[in-house]
Amino acid sequence: MEIVTHLINDTIEFYKWTLTIADKRVEKWPLMDNPLPTLAISTSYLLFLWLGPKYMKNREPFQLRKTLIVYNFSMVFLNFFIFKELFMAARAARYSYICQPVDYSEDPNEVRVAGALWWYFISKGIEYLDTVFFILRKKFNQVTFLHVYHHCTMFTLWWIGIKWVAGGQSFFGAHMNAMIHVLMYLYYGLASCGPKIQKYLWWKKYLTIIQMIQFHVTIGHTALSLYVNCDFPHWMHYSLICYAITFIILFGNFYYQTYRRQQPSRRDASSSSKASKALSNGTLNGLSKAANGALLAGSKEEKPQENSGRRKRKGRAKRD
Repeated sequence: MEIVTHLINDTIEFYKWTLTIADKRVEKWPLMDNPLPTLAISTSYLLFLWLGPKYMKNREPFQLRKTLIVYNFSMVFLNFFIFKELFMAARAARYSYICQPVDYSEDPNEVRVAGALWWYFISKGIEYLDTVFFILRKKFNQVTFLHVYHHCTMFTLWWIGIKWVAGGQSFFGAHMNAMIHVLMYLYYGLASCGPKIQKYLWWKKYLTIIQMIQFHVTIGHTALSLYVNCDFPHWMHYSLICYAITFIILFGNFYYQTYRRQQPSRRDASSSSKASKALSNGTLNGLSKAANGALLAGSKEEKPQENSGRRKRKGRAKRD
């Protein structure tokens, strides 16, 4: 018991120490004073994952078509706003894409970057509604481990990012991810408009490919920062690399299961086409051979009759 008490006290002391190096600019912003509100929201999300399907078990699914249209296109505008703010503020502050330390000053451009990152964090909390809508529509197959892991960890972990590193290198991954989410929610917004639009949405799998490229770029960019010994918390760099690797594994498995496993390989397709051709050719050849055989048999049967007729005629001619 003393060991547990000692461990809890050390954890509390460590947390108090980390607050001394936290970003003072964001401590009075909504949800940023302490982690409890963020943890409460994430816990409520996980609780809904358990209770939501039970509530909907014997009920008809909600359609929510208009709600989804409004929600998805609203997320398009929000993510575009985040991307635009991060890009413009970073450009005004002359950020480096190779190494950019965090500037904790009250410079307007730096505060603008921090504000855009805070909105990015808030957008991850709003994205919990993706899961809520899936459950209310009884699309339980969409609520996979990847889906839950992605949503829950992004919102929770980005609280740490905003609390301690609301600027610098943090802008790179956020503004890249925000642009990808513009495309993603644009797709979902168009898909929610109905079958007339859905038939033109052939590019869903390319969204997954873009997301996987994003994770590889993130690892490369972070590794480069470590290589040049960038003045940015190294623990954040190593954590980001490990986090991106988990997404590469999960999204890679999702892509394989969804788009590769269900499609036959080229060899299988060519062999099946050859087999079908051989079968059709064999059938046609069999039919032609049977037909030729029948014709030959018929001709053989008819020839003796013709010959016998000729013999009779000849015999009669001789007698006459």
